[in-house]
Amino acid sequence: MMIRNIVFLCVAILVLASCGTTQSSMTKEQAYGLMYQNHPQAIAAMPPVNKTNNVEAKEFFYSSFTRPLAERGYYVLPAFLTMELFKSESAYDSEMFIDGSLKQFGEVLGADALLFTIIHRWEKAALNANITVEVEYILKSTKDNATLFSRRGTIVHDMSTDNTAGGLAGLITMAADMLTTATTNPIKAARAANMYTLSDLPAGMYHSGYETDKTTNAGQPEFSVTIKQ
Repeated sequence: MMIRNIVFLCVAILVLASCGTTQSSMTKEQAYGLMYQNHPQAIAAMPPVNKTNNVEAKEFFYSSFTRPLAERGYYVLPAFLTMELFKSESAYDSEMFIDGSLKQFGEVLGADALLFTIIHRWEKAALNANITVEVEYILKSTKDNATLFSRRGTIVHDMSTDNTAGGLAGLITMAADMLTTATTNPIKAARAANMYTLSDLPAGMYHSGYETDKTTNAGQPEFSVTIKQ
């Protein structure tokens, strides 16, 4: 557990160092007041809404929600089991439910809130050695459909190396970056997007910072960030 926390901390430091400031002028209580009022404990991730041409993007994101939500102190319903339930109950297309009543999900799943994700953009650029995703996250209460948390961001997963060499050496480095991009498992980009965006969630009851982070600055509701691999 200690090793995993250290790894997560290192990743977080690397992300923050690579993106500069993306904080707003509001505190978390001001930005996400309904989170502190509703106190959600159990969260279920709905199948992402994929508006891109990458048919696999939906699976990349859905399979990587558990860790960032758990790290923020929430109980996350097992992704595999909930996905099977969604498919059997014809609930795989989340866009059908995002604006409707969510009480049935709370009753059946025991979830206090549902996380909806809309993938607006997914681009893989081998020449620039990066994967760019634009994703919107909406956490809604199953009690009254209230939006508890909402953020939208453009995240560039940069896999390039520092290439200041010219001539043949520079071309070799560029070729290596292109190969790295081509062979990188896209789920890494999805994980980076989920981890960065959801790290702004107020701490849940299973986190040491529960109810003590109200005065912490919240992140920007819309942001653009580059995460260096």
